[in-house]
Amino acid sequence: MIRAVPTASKWKSPLHEMTQTTPTCLWNDSADPDELGWSIEQGGVGATCNPVIAHTVIKSRIAEWRPRIAALVGEQSQATEDAIAWAAVEALSIDAAGVLHTTFESHRGRNGRLSIQTDPRLYRDAGAIVEQARRFAALAPNMLVKIPATRAGLAAIEAATARGISINATVSFTLAQCLAVAEAVERGLRARTDGGHDISRMGPVCTIMLGRLDDWLKVVMEKTGIVTDPGHLEWAGVAVFKRAYALFRERGYRVRLLAAAFRNHMHWSELIGGDVVISPPYAWQRRFAASDIPVRARIDTPVEPAIVDDLRRRFPDFVRAYEPDALSIDQFDAFPPARRTLRQFLGACDDLRALVREVMIPNPDSQ
Repeated sequence: MIRAVPTASKWKSPLHEMTQTTPTCLWNDSADPDELGWSIEQGGVGATCNPVIAHTVIKSRIAEWRPRIAALVGEQSQATEDAIAWAAVEALSIDAAGVLHTTFESHRGRNGRLSIQTDPRLYRDAGAIVEQARRFAALAPNMLVKIPATRAGLAAIEAATARGISINATVSFTLAQCLAVAEAVERGLRARTDGGHDISRMGPVCTIMLGRLDDWLKVVMEKTGIVTDPGHLEWAGVAVFKRAYALFRERGYRVRLLAAAFRNHMHWSELIGGDVVISPPYAWQRRFAASDIPVRARIDTPVEPAIVDDLRRRFPDFVRAYEPDALSIDQFDAFPPARRTLRQFLGACDDLRALVREVMIPNPDSQ
């Protein structure tokens, strides 16, 4: 019997196959230049930066960044540690935006963007968020400005969109938040077009931090002694994302969904086929690329009803995340995954400022 000689796949990896054969886009959840370069080889068309990422990248590349921070200190003689820290975030973001600019042009603004996060300490001040968004949007033509899906953040999202700023709603975990973001973006886009402005190159997205919802339900399970199949909790974020995607298509919203906070392969594999963005960290991209998971459209395959029913029955916070009307705008800021995430982002600001301090005011005891 003659056996066919196996031929090498033309795809570099399952990630590469996904980006080349489906509408699902890959963005790199980091602005590290080496990681972004590898992601682009897989078909990646975007990246992100925030204080957590900036601290990680700068600390890991301190030999490169120490003179850059020192130069910022010299150029801004009256700047505080905080101002220098944010100047470093901006510099890192501009670098990554430059790498993505060609993609931005070829995709006519829909992709090729660097997503830069507004200062998390402003999450209650819509006016301050919009002012920072305007500054960030002016750093490069392909900036995407991350604004939290908090009560004040929603007002800022609408106002920024009306000014022509493409936004990425972040600190978002629930269907109610996604729908509120989509409506705010729609109002902003209508205001933009009513003013006679072109919106064809705008590229707003709304993030769902799938893994952070899963994380919280696991905390609740341990704190309250709930006994259930632990595998069910791996599906909570996926269930919310899939329901949001179905409603976004049904209602014709012009903002894309973006998946973030990866904890398992379903946060990627179950979303393939959707006109969505997946934004895994580099380490997860390498794991997905090395996997043998078949690349096929699963976005419209519902999560097993028995799993959803179990989560609904045992976890009130899953109900708040999954049902469109279970969480009011006034409750967004207090939703536990939001508070946990904001605290982490705020802590990263402190870490980044401390790193800058070591350059601005070197410890004489260590010299």
